[in-house]
Amino acid sequence: MGRASGRTTLRSALEVREFRAMWAAEALSQAGDQLARVALSVLVYERTSSAGLTGLAYGLTYLPTLLGGTVLSRLADRYPRRIVMVVADLLRAVAAGLMAIPGMPFAVLCVLLVGLTIAGGPFRAAQLAMLPAVLGKGERYLAGLAVRNITIQSAQVAGFAGGGFVIALVGVYWGLALDAATFVVSALLVWFGVRHRPAASSGRSGLRAAARIMWAVPGIPALFGLKMLAGLYVTPEGLAAPYADQLAVGTFAIGLLLASDPVGSVIGAWSYARWVPADLKPKLVGWLAVGSGVPLVFLAMRPDLALSMGLIALSGLLSTPYQMQASAMMTLAVPDSIRGQVSGLNSTALVTVQGVGIMAAGAVAQVLGAATTLGLAALAGVGLALFATVAWARRTAGQPSLGHVT
Repeated sequence: MGRASGRTTLRSALEVREFRAMWAAEALSQAGDQLARVALSVLVYERTSSAGLTGLAYGLTYLPTLLGGTVLSRLADRYPRRIVMVVADLLRAVAAGLMAIPGMPFAVLCVLLVGLTIAGGPFRAAQLAMLPAVLGKGERYLAGLAVRNITIQSAQVAGFAGGGFVIALVGVYWGLALDAATFVVSALLVWFGVRHRPAASSGRSGLRAAARIMWAVPGIPALFGLKMLAGLYVTPEGLAAPYADQLAVGTFAIGLLLASDPVGSVIGAWSYARWVPADLKPKLVGWLAVGSGVPLVFLAMRPDLALSMGLIALSGLLSTPYQMQASAMMTLAVPDSIRGQVSGLNSTALVTVQGVGIMAAGAVAQVLGAATTLGLAALAGVGLALFATVAWARRTAGQPSLGHVT
């Protein structure tokens, strides 16, 4: 199973052919998405010079997943999950392709962006629910989550760091066209690389029933709360442009700031999976969540660009491992017949709270400035993380089964 001295070997997941197809598909579309986000951020800020509108536009790449993941996540249980992923990819390709048409009104672009984001909900629900079937429920599953997180963050680095250069080279609309192409290739990889499996459930249980089952497991609400702190820790993404403006650095710095968190996340996911013993991982969840916010507090002091990047990277290094471990424990704690809906609820709530956090931060930054807003959001996150960590420890005392992947 790829274990050595209680530690996970990432290669064990990549040895599975189906996982490699899912891995490549997600990496490709993720890189395209980050390129599109850079294009939209640059477009809106150049047109308006408004931190609030920039946060609004960026938040629209997160917020509509609330509908796609909550209402549509049941599709991942009622229909074959491979088909759900392919159809969602094709719908997103169409939306991105329409956004790439030059001269499209800004309001229409926002509507298309909402549609594209909604389609991502059932895709993620089906993908996350299928991973235990592809990889099993042991250490290989954790290895797969680590590889997935490393790849997503690496794709974000490529999309963010290179996004400004690509947009400058080909323009905003060609950047959106490239995003559409990545969804088409992703659909092909899933269709030909992942084998067909029947639907996990023929029942009609809805999100309410899935949430009720999930909430009945001791410790799950506290874990869920820890994951939702991403809404406070993601604010450097949405405010990258106005924060760079406050630092008096060029627009090139926007991409560097956006890439900082993914760089730290790659290091954190790899180190956590490779070096932290399996029996220690559950014990670190809460404290990693606390530590994730501490570096961001210092952004309020407006450190120079290099130090700001380092603080954001350190936050990502600590945040990704606890998010990864919490997701694994929550997913495996429920039966497969509702795993799609639970995975959808989990990922949807995470993406939605990030969108809400970014838009709220944009509104606050209009009054207090980007740097002060980032520091206050991080401080609030640290306080809430301490509360949730204590709740997690109390609810799981004497119940080690939740904390371990078996």
